[in-house]
Amino acid sequence: MTVKKLLGAALGAVLLIGSMAGCGEQSSTVGVEKKFINVSYDPTRELFAAYNDAFKDVWKELSKEDVTFEHLHGGSGKQARLVIEGQEADVVTLALAADVDEISDAGLIKSGWINRFPSNSAPYTSTVVFLVRAGNPKDIRDWDDLIRDDVSIVTPNPKTSGGARWNYLAAWEYARQKYDGDETQIRAFIKKMFENVVALDTGARGSTNSFVLGKKGDVLIAWENEALLGLKEAPNEYELVTPSISILAEPSVAVVDAVVDRKGTRRLAEEYIRYLYSPAGQELVAANFYRPRNSSVLAKYSKIFKPLTLVTIDDAFGGWRKAQAEHFADGAIFYQLYHP
Repeated sequence: MTVKKLLGAALGAVLLIGSMAGCGEQSSTVGVEKKFINVSYDPTRELFAAYNDAFKDVWKELSKEDVTFEHLHGGSGKQARLVIEGQEADVVTLALAADVDEISDAGLIKSGWINRFPSNSAPYTSTVVFLVRAGNPKDIRDWDDLIRDDVSIVTPNPKTSGGARWNYLAAWEYARQKYDGDETQIRAFIKKMFENVVALDTGARGSTNSFVLGKKGDVLIAWENEALLGLKEAPNEYELVTPSISILAEPSVAVVDAVVDRKGTRRLAEEYIRYLYSPAGQELVAANFYRPRNSSVLAKYSKIFKPLTLVTIDDAFGGWRKAQAEHFADGAIFYQLYHP
């Protein structure tokens, strides 16, 4: 079987596993006493499949209880709305703080959630990179190349995907520095970039599948972990391109207070998140291509995670609440510029 077919089969299996999880498929745990739900975003399927398997033994030792874990995946913004609309979740592990803020504003998560766990309640980070075809036939090197007439792009939809919002803001910051803050030129840059998009999926994993399995586009604007997964599965089929400017993506984790207090799972939920910060949890994070917060673990994976020039959401955009209101709320800048 060719490498290309192997990659297709591998990612197809991943998609199937994720779909089973999203439909309520439960892990096989003997003596189940509790059911625990983590509502997460698209590219964390492999991470939490491995993490849940490890943590159930940790919890068994702590509490003598067995737990059935369920992890549901989709575009981060879509997942937040599902929780607000009634999808039960003990914890959420979403792509950005703005999505957790929406759940908090709905009264399900207590205010101040971002300070409840270390590092802004973000136990791992990522960033935005480009994945291109082997040999980089379109010679794509930086954000400038994405507005060329001969380049077609795959990226998720900022309306439903947290990763897509990180992509958009990284491009915006590049244009802001390029054009010395001239908003007319920045808007024209972003508008042209989205005119080149040939697949706008609801989530990051859907975009990866469009690029890898559907063979759409010349470049995938991707989470670093998604790009590294593609390279791992088919190193001869793709290349990773690091743009000159990218953004520090901090996926957020939070306990859904209204749910855990009703179910009596607060201690379980808090230990579940704390274990993500442990050395063992950080090893699982790194093995699934997220950048660990633990400096010692990060140093072990220095050949994978190269140093990058990164801007932060706080410094460049005044934080997620401000960025969300200005760029992604109904009628905000993204909707003014993008007309499918």
